[in-house]
Amino acid sequence: MTISGALTNALSGLRAAGRGAEVVSANISNALTPGYGRRVLALSAIATGASGGVRIDGIQRVVDASLAADKRLAGADQLHAQGAADFFHRTEQLLGTPDDPTSISGRLAGLERSLITAASRPDATERLDMAVSEAQGLVTSLRQASAGIQEARGAADRTISEQVDRLNVSLEQMVSLNTLITAELARGRDTSGLEDQRQGLVDSISNMVPVREVPRDNGQIALYTTGGAVLLDGTAATLAFDRSNVVTPYMSVDMGTLSGLTLNGTPLRTGSENGPMRGGSIGAQFMIRDELAVTAQEQVDAIARDLVTRFQDSAVDPSLAATDPGLFTDNGGAFDPADERGLSSRLELNAAVDSDQGGASWRLRDGLNTATPGPVGNPSLLQNLNGALNAALVPGSGGFSGGAFTLPGLVSAVTSSIGTSRNIAEQELSFASARFTELTERQFAEGVDTDEEIQRLMMIEQSYAANARMIEAVDEMMQTILRL
Repeated sequence: MTISGALTNALSGLRAAGRGAEVVSANISNALTPGYGRRVLALSAIATGASGGVRIDGIQRVVDASLAADKRLAGADQLHAQGAADFFHRTEQLLGTPDDPTSISGRLAGLERSLITAASRPDATERLDMAVSEAQGLVTSLRQASAGIQEARGAADRTISEQVDRLNVSLEQMVSLNTLITAELARGRDTSGLEDQRQGLVDSISNMVPVREVPRDNGQIALYTTGGAVLLDGTAATLAFDRSNVVTPYMSVDMGTLSGLTLNGTPLRTGSENGPMRGGSIGAQFMIRDELAVTAQEQVDAIARDLVTRFQDSAVDPSLAATDPGLFTDNGGAFDPADERGLSSRLELNAAVDSDQGGASWRLRDGLNTATPGPVGNPSLLQNLNGALNAALVPGSGGFSGGAFTLPGLVSAVTSSIGTSRNIAEQELSFASARFTELTERQFAEGVDTDEEIQRLMMIEQSYAANARMIEAVDEMMQTILRL
């Protein structure tokens, strides 16, 4: 080997050692950075005539694509399950628990107690007033439950709008990154940093809509939802959604009063079972708005219907005609079975017993349609009202399998149904969270191993020292030759 060949070898080794140190330091500093792919310096031997050395072929980004895909889907599942669990937890709070006097069941128990107390002293005005107050409290609790459910639908609608906008922006950014990576590859430059950025963007998109990544030519990728919709393949798809300022029980996608989702102008199904955008946070919000909250509203309306019809009966209050409203009314009028949707939001106490509306509490004792007070010692109507609460009747709606329920039993069935759904949703969330955590830990474990990187750095240091010593030896030989 000539002196110049030895010098060339050593210089190429120093360059490789310096570049290798940069790669190792980047790996160590980004060991805990989400989406970072471990870098490896690719080297090959140079064998040209009498000289040699080492060639830097580039930097390879090492990522387990299968593990990354599984982690993305697990993250989407976790967010989807979180949305359902949060909704059921909130709905359970709206209905309340039996030990809470302001809950629906607590208000109902209070009404029952006050009717029993008033029947024991029908002449006591303060006891009649208390019964009216408890009835008004029950109305308030049901209306608040309905309002809370619609607030959840409205919040879901707003979240969908925000996330669709974010998704469109992210897809356009993906197109830009794809184009930039292709250009950098054509120039022979390292694209690892751009690929890290793109990977983080894919993960962010997958949180909203679960996606699968498909490689394309020239370093580009395409994105398809797990339901089969094309979000990105060369160009980005455009999703559209129209936000509603207010959401009421009477609004739905089928009726055209709530917006659905379109992809490049084509309407998409948004159901949680068969929609192409199912799963992820956007799918969870559609499920809350169009499925879970609708069912919860139907169950609360079923309670309101049962409450109204029990007292809208001349057998309970002989002063009522066939079309007269009872103690509880549909916005002041009698209940129409064809107009049940949103009944709990329209529920009102009959003005005949409400002093704030010009009524009087003695009509609980003497009849809603009576013009003047009757015998103050007659408790029969109060007893009828209490008996109506505890009569076993088949609910007219709500999907309770045709069984007969007392009104407290019906409220308990609805509360139990929501609680069971919450427990199931929390179990699914626990499973999804555990799966996501495990896959995240596996990805970190199979990513940058700092111990291994430090060992590699020590080897690079030894290589650097060896090449530097070679340059010193060449320098000594040249100095010796020059002194001859």
